[in-house]
Amino acid sequence: MTNPRALIPPRMASLEQDWQMSPGIVSNGHVFLTGFNGCPLDGPPSPDPETQITTAFDAVEMVLAEAGLGFADVIEMTSYHVGLADHLTLFRKLREARVSRPYPAWTAIEVAGFATPGVIVELKVVARLKSD
Repeated sequence: MTNPRALIPPRMASLEQDWQMSPGIVSNGHVFLTGFNGCPLDGPPSPDPETQITTAFDAVEMVLAEAGLGFADVIEMTSYHVGLADHLTLFRKLREARVSRPYPAWTAIEVAGFATPGVIVELKVVARLKSD
């Protein structure tokens, strides 16, 4: 068993420093990602749901790439939503463009809000490391 290893893409170094958290952790054959929301790394969240959802998926993709992985390696996804019914159809469309069979397990949860005002979505992901 190896010690956990942090995944910190260069563009996310400030997240580790400011929040004392790793964007991703490699542990026991899996990659556990911090929840990524619709707020870009360099500014406030867009009022546009499609932009926010895409931003969250792009952040997940950036951390996965740091481990040499992609969405095909995701085994579990939990999405948290403010106004779930308002953008579920859009979310599903954007999600379906990124995932493929075998599809990851997925749970969508309605929440009251997030730490950053205006954010409507956050993604929590677990991926598996590629076998040698």
